[in-house]
Amino acid sequence: MRQVEPGPVPAADPKEAVTTTGLDTVGAHAVPAASGSSPRPRLLLVEDDAGDALLVEELLLDSGVEADITWVTTLAGAEKALAQEPPQCVLLDLHLPDGSGAAALDRVLRAAGSAAVVVLTGLAEEESGAAAVAAGAQDYLIKGAVEPELFGRALRYAMHRKQAERYAAALQAEQLRAQENVRLERGLLPEPLLPSRRVRVSARYRPGRAQALLGGDFYDVVEADDGSVHAIVGDVSGHGPDEAALGVCLRIAWRTAVLSGTTGGSALALLERMLLAERSGPEIFATVCAVVIRPGERGAQVWRAGHPGVLVRGGGGRVDLVEPEFGPALGLLPGLAQWPCGRVEVPDGGSLVMFTDGLFEGRTSASGAARLGEDGLLELAREHAALPGVRFVDAVIEKAEAVCAVGGGLADDVAVVQVEWS
Repeated sequence: MRQVEPGPVPAADPKEAVTTTGLDTVGAHAVPAASGSSPRPRLLLVEDDAGDALLVEELLLDSGVEADITWVTTLAGAEKALAQEPPQCVLLDLHLPDGSGAAALDRVLRAAGSAAVVVLTGLAEEESGAAAVAAGAQDYLIKGAVEPELFGRALRYAMHRKQAERYAAALQAEQLRAQENVRLERGLLPEPLLPSRRVRVSARYRPGRAQALLGGDFYDVVEADDGSVHAIVGDVSGHGPDEAALGVCLRIAWRTAVLSGTTGGSALALLERMLLAERSGPEIFATVCAVVIRPGERGAQVWRAGHPGVLVRGGGGRVDLVEPEFGPALGLLPGLAQWPCGRVEVPDGGSLVMFTDGLFEGRTSASGAARLGEDGLLELAREHAALPGVRFVDAVIEKAEAVCAVGGGLADDVAVVQVEWS
């Protein structure tokens, strides 16, 4: 047994040093060497009585549990040992020179981290052991009244129980994160509000982060009371739940503005005010493309705030990239920016496709020097121009992912919305 605090029982000393030279044994026995390739667990014995420490070592020897055991005599020594070399299990006496009872247990539990804690009690202190388990210890053992077999089994069960508790806590945390992601995802991926069905909408969303459900891109499509159809695609800078939450705020603010009669540049000004109020730092901005389709018209008004242009599909498999005039991204020039209104004409039987820059910013070489770019995206779109409806959207996204696979795929979030005239 390695003793961290050799010699007589010391008073609590926060400056005591951990000594690791040699193997100091209590009594005549040392813990046997491990056989096989399985890693042997590390035990920390916190006990100020040398006789009881010898009893624990002999129980460990006779139980057949192969482990490395370190002995300390104070809570301060235990906290230092736990910080330097965390064990799998702590054997804790509740009567120590620098602490006792529930207060001593609390100090060890806070320092133990992933280590199981087994409390050692006297014959007349069984109630204290049960209270320790209720307070967070994995088990308790009564000194002088435990057989080696039970001792070994209790240690193994305590370590397994602690590991199970950690897994259960991690699973619960993951489930909570998944529930939060689903709620955010509902906000980012809305159901288009189109009572008259004058247009057909095909929308796709793909987060850029591995194993993520959501990102900072957002979209929405709403039909106003006057029959006009409004669509928006936006991209909040950065990645992660904060950006996703901001995207949800902007989307809901835009839908509320449209249904209240605020559209075009006025709606973008409102979104910028929301962005400034909700963003986590001054470096956060958002690009936006918003369109309005009036009843009976074959074209659309377009407002762009630092956002890419739109794809216009026409008859005969024609696809063009149209870039109406634009203003700065939201949040770059607070209170000073203006966003002009452009117009896009859509041929009979055609459609308008809005997208975020994640669709064309992927790298097409392993070195990262070449990028797909908007010209490359246009070429891919023309290859699949004959496909109808959502099949066109899916094909373009899949081909862009395939072309950029050598450079790591589409690393940024992708949102695509296609509006087709019925």
